[in-house]
Amino acid sequence: MGIKLAQSFSFLLLILLTILSSGPSIILGKGLSIREATVRDFQLAFKHNQLTSRQLVEFYLQEIHRLNPVLHGVIEVNPHALTQADKADHERKIKATGSLYGLHGIPILLKDNIATKDKMNTTAGSFALLGSIVPRDAGVVARLRKAGAIILGKASLSEWSYFRTDGAPSGWSARGGQGKNPYTLGDPCGSSSGSAISVAANMAAVTLGTETDGSILCPSDSNSVVGIKPTVGLTSRAGVVPISPRQDSVGPICRTVSDTAYVLEAIAGIDIHDNATFEASKYIPKGGYAQFLRSDGLRGKRLGIVRDLFDLYYRDSGSDTATKETFQRPLKTLRQRGAILVDNLKLDNITEIYSTSGEIVALKAEFKLSLNAYLKELIASPVRSLADVIEFNKNNPVLEKI
Repeated sequence: MGIKLAQSFSFLLLILLTILSSGPSIILGKGLSIREATVRDFQLAFKHNQLTSRQLVEFYLQEIHRLNPVLHGVIEVNPHALTQADKADHERKIKATGSLYGLHGIPILLKDNIATKDKMNTTAGSFALLGSIVPRDAGVVARLRKAGAIILGKASLSEWSYFRTDGAPSGWSARGGQGKNPYTLGDPCGSSSGSAISVAANMAAVTLGTETDGSILCPSDSNSVVGIKPTVGLTSRAGVVPISPRQDSVGPICRTVSDTAYVLEAIAGIDIHDNATFEASKYIPKGGYAQFLRSDGLRGKRLGIVRDLFDLYYRDSGSDTATKETFQRPLKTLRQRGAILVDNLKLDNITEIYSTSGEIVALKAEFKLSLNAYLKELIASPVRSLADVIEFNKNNPVLEKI
């Protein structure tokens, strides 16, 4: 019976993966598929009239309609996405070549804890915030709009950025359902799960996630995409449903390293609503990050390899030889590209930091204070404090699946 069940599951998985990998496509110049295109490729296709922003948005809306019922990577789409695409196409015709930013006309999906002052909701995946009205766009959203990016919609997440309960599955929220890794249909890791799912499955060109501790890096790793958690304050947290002002950060989740550079370049900088950005902005390189996208960019760079972290993570997981060999491959590539690896770098008290830092105690206190401040600033909201949210969940156990 066990063998038959396993065979049935494998057959079902094969069918679902076939559905996920098929569907409409657009071929750009030199035979490049839209599914493999980078932000740079899109911009070249725009320039040579091989693609419009409307066509790109229509493609992603079709993919969301086709794939999201299985993957649950998107909570809602922007009803004005096509209007924004038409605006970008028009601007491209009337503005001088070279005057438009790297993300101009590019659709981007935002994690559903990043506020947008439009027809979309910002709920952190909870019905408690459905219908709330934010005072303004989040700082990073204001920068994206200035860069000409198209806000495609809101990505799903682990509810309240996986801070509601330890008992819920990673990647699950009441509004979004259970997000699924597009490669395995299993655990996508959280909390920026929907952002990683969506870009991995080509439901968006690029996405934004947020991280307090692992919420960009873990889903990026699990869904085979690229994520960056910027230094705290490098990108504004204003307008983002918070956990901790000491640790929260907003960063890109994309298919390629180059795409993350373009997105980070667009969203980094000073925001008067986030004091941490004033100090961090001093370290933004003049000319931005995309200038460093060079084939020899690693030559001479010193990179520390902390193997203790790898050993701690896999110590009790039964890691096999293949996993360890996989860990070694990128190190070899880095050396071949000219990087200087400082191997077996030791960090003092790494075991204590990793396992008994007391982080959760501090986060619980900071979450209450930060969330109360965020909720009080909303123009309208069904809840105004953490206590209100807890009461909402108690009064709506079916809706919130308590």
